[in-house]
Amino acid sequence: MKRFVEVHYYIKDGKRDEFYNAILERGIADASRAEKGNEKYEYYFSPENENELLLIELWSSAEAVELHMASPHYKELGELKKEYVTDTVFTRYEIPED
Repeated sequence: MKRFVEVHYYIKDGKRDEFYNAILERGIADASRAEKGNEKYEYYFSPENENELLLIELWSSAEAVELHMASPHYKELGELKKEYVTDTVFTRYEIPED
């Protein structure tokens, strides 16, 4: 079964662009997109909240998500979150195969 993950990052006031740019500069987004089983990994800026960043992920399986969460770049993102993020809200969905 595929896994769809919606991640809402709530970021310290005025730091959203800095957080997003750090993700790009460190290659975290590119490394995640290059992982086996990744089908989508995209960030979106909230038009209503200047301190919110949305991440949409689609993975081919639960195993692919587990491997992603064990990767060095996932751990690096965790370190960035300590610096910039005040709260993270995850919503995970299972998508049945046709």
